[in-house]
Amino acid sequence: MTTAEGWTAAVRDRLAPGRLLPLGTAAEGAWITERTVRDVLGRSAEAVRGVVPGALRIGPAYPDPASETQSEAEESGAAGTGAAGTGALLVRASFGAVAGRPLPELTEELRAVLIAAAEDGIGLVVAAVDLRVTALLDTAPPGPAEPTAPPPGPTSPATDDPLALAALGVTGVAGVTDTLGPPVRRSADGVRVEVAVTAGARPLDVARAVRATVTAAAPEGTAVTVVVSDLRWAVSSDSGV
Repeated sequence: MTTAEGWTAAVRDRLAPGRLLPLGTAAEGAWITERTVRDVLGRSAEAVRGVVPGALRIGPAYPDPASETQSEAEESGAAGTGAAGTGALLVRASFGAVAGRPLPELTEELRAVLIAAAEDGIGLVVAAVDLRVTALLDTAPPGPAEPTAPPPGPTSPATDDPLALAALGVTGVAGVTDTLGPPVRRSADGVRVEVAVTAGARPLDVARAVRATVTAAAPEGTAVTVVVSDLRWAVSSDSGV
């Protein structure tokens, strides 16, 4: 693979929403994209001294055998499908270990940090964290020459849908989004609302509040599902954005 191909693949992986992962229990009716979870867990891993984060994948800990043949489109979540089962999740993380700390100590700290970020910070149910050391390093690789603020998320699509407007009034909602389709998608099964959450707010708590608010605004008996597809990180005032 050439450098250009590798860069393209990395960008594609970062932009693809990935699987839909359940927030909380099956009864919550709330989901979050794997890409959003990777962003949170990756930032948490970077804070562990001696860890150089690598690839992260999150999926069902006990997958349904019938789902193992899912198509590539489902795996990428390109069509808004590819949802993981509603059970507990397995986090798979690879990383480089910098010399200076015992490896068992390093892995246990990283595992604890990832579990806390996933469960306490996001609202996922994690069954296990599978760690893989891909490199033993004498020193940490050089970081960026200057700290860079994360790019702002896409602006919310314009909408006058009453259910979208109801969701926008919920504390912690940074906007409605259209990663998987229109911000409010109606079908015979009910209504799906897609939102971005303000970084620092717990996605599960916000999704619960959105679901309650939209359920109250929708026709009686409407089943409501909420998908968190983005976190809106604060951008430094020095970034020029």
